[in-house]
Amino acid sequence: MYSSLRPLLFRLDPERAHGLTLAALDTLHRTGLSSLAAKPPQPLPTEAFGLRFANPVGLAAGLDKNGEHIDALFALGFGFVEIGTVTPRPQAGNPKPRMFRLPRHRALINRLGFNNGGVDALIANVARARRNGILGINIGKNKDTPNEQAADDYLFCMERVYPLADYITVNISSPNTAGLRELQEEQSLRRLIGTLREAQERLAGQHGKRVPVLVKVAPDLSDDDIEAAARVLSDLRVDGVIATNTTVSRVSVQGDRRADEAGGLSGEPLMNKSTTVLRMLRTRLASDIPLIGVGGILSGADAVKKMAAGASLVQVYSGLVYRGPALIGDCVEAIRRRREAPSRGNLPSR
Repeated sequence: MYSSLRPLLFRLDPERAHGLTLAALDTLHRTGLSSLAAKPPQPLPTEAFGLRFANPVGLAAGLDKNGEHIDALFALGFGFVEIGTVTPRPQAGNPKPRMFRLPRHRALINRLGFNNGGVDALIANVARARRNGILGINIGKNKDTPNEQAADDYLFCMERVYPLADYITVNISSPNTAGLRELQEEQSLRRLIGTLREAQERLAGQHGKRVPVLVKVAPDLSDDDIEAAARVLSDLRVDGVIATNTTVSRVSVQGDRRADEAGGLSGEPLMNKSTTVLRMLRTRLASDIPLIGVGGILSGADAVKKMAAGASLVQVYSGLVYRGPALIGDCVEAIRRRREAPSRGNLPSR
């Protein structure tokens, strides 16, 4: 179905096509016809962060920023859905146009800038959803909050989403909020994540449940930065790490007419870069801290490469624009074949 609609969608502005696609998925879900978009894969149970996932393929944050389409997205067969990034106060994001396709490279550039309706709106949407799976909520800071006060924004969001989230992701790696990536510097990272870890333990006691907290990192970190981040995140015993966000590099798309657009590049050109960071983190993080691999997955083979590099779970986003919902089942089945391969014996899932 998607392959026939894609040429029409690609004639539209990417952000408009994005909205129309989500509206169509909602309609299919309400009418019980989601299977027309994608046949959900058979379960492939996977455990990570103390949670049990129906399958290891999830939706990355950014597609459903306000949690308005949760049930329609789960109906496509995702093992988990991550919504957001959400900020304490609503913000419009950057001026339009702010999304661009690079079809020759099967890539996207976005500079959306954490456009969202604010954390209270997201909470109301989540409360209405049936949530047929694991739900992650990705939190950030408002663009006009200085980095010195960033912890206040993250704490504000964490305290409000904690009762509803299955896990929480701390986004300090988007390139579209000025200065945000500076929070990945070693001492800034230690202060911020230390504060949030203390809040996590306090909230666990308050709510009678422990919600895992993950940190999402950039693909543009130097080797020394990766070493430092791994050291901090291991020391502070975070529950997991997501590798990676979008890249500001344009090396792999030089010559494309959209290459000079500001923002984060995602899709196929991100695959090798993000997987390299994933592999480096796996060798440097404490062995019991799971990783989610995201960035450049456009096939089941790509998902398997992430798992081979050390991921316990994977996420997709830009690949959906080029492949459609069939990508979900493709990834699940490829991971199933890898898991069941004779050479792997009967090793447990990560």
